[in-house]
Amino acid sequence: MNQNSLHQPLSRRQSAWRAILPVLLSLPFAGVAVAQSASQEAGKQIAAQGTAQGVAACASCHGAKGEGNAAFPRLAGTGEAYLQAQLEAFGNGSRKNPVMQPMAEKLTPEQRLAVAAYYSRLPAPMSVSDMASAKPADAGAWLATRGRGKDQLPACAQCHGPGGSGVGTTFPPLAGLPAAYITAQLQAWKAGTRPPGPMALMVSVAKKLSDPDISAVAAYYAALAPSAGPVAVAQTGTKKGQP
Repeated sequence: MNQNSLHQPLSRRQSAWRAILPVLLSLPFAGVAVAQSASQEAGKQIAAQGTAQGVAACASCHGAKGEGNAAFPRLAGTGEAYLQAQLEAFGNGSRKNPVMQPMAEKLTPEQRLAVAAYYSRLPAPMSVSDMASAKPADAGAWLATRGRGKDQLPACAQCHGPGGSGVGTTFPPLAGLPAAYITAQLQAWKAGTRPPGPMALMVSVAKKLSDPDISAVAAYYAALAPSAGPVAVAQTGTKKGQP
């Protein structure tokens, strides 16, 4: 602003600032948007092609759209923070897996974030059914939607959402995951070989589950198979604290 402009009427100077201020404020956000777009594109490339450092394409195990398969979990629509945390855990060895550890170790922190960002923004290839009709005889559905009050065991749905649709960035979707994968993770928490996660909730839960309980819950969520339809979260009819 030159000396002559200082003698302009105050209202004119205020008008000028009002005109330019939105532009100035938008510059940092524009930079963030460009950086996020570049990160997602990098994640997409790693997912589809892998890296020159020997990381295999994620799609070769987790599917072209992150939908997963009989042995590997789906990634599409899973929370970014959760996915990044798992890649970090594989990378530093706190979460053990003979396939994922070598891959994650070769990814830089920026690449892990990029992959997590990419998959978190893909649409979840599933529709969620209403399981309000769960009966005590159906152990998997009952534990998933009602829990077990006498053991102070919360329903899986209280954290992972109705139909295992996932909640926020901390609790991943469970619907359609392979039964063997869910079983392996619960057994790992039970044995203390997987990082405990937020507030060590899963360790506490897993230790209250018997092997038949784990098999039943795993089979229940695996049966909520992904479909080509849009996500439709239905109500379970349960309330927090319900046995």
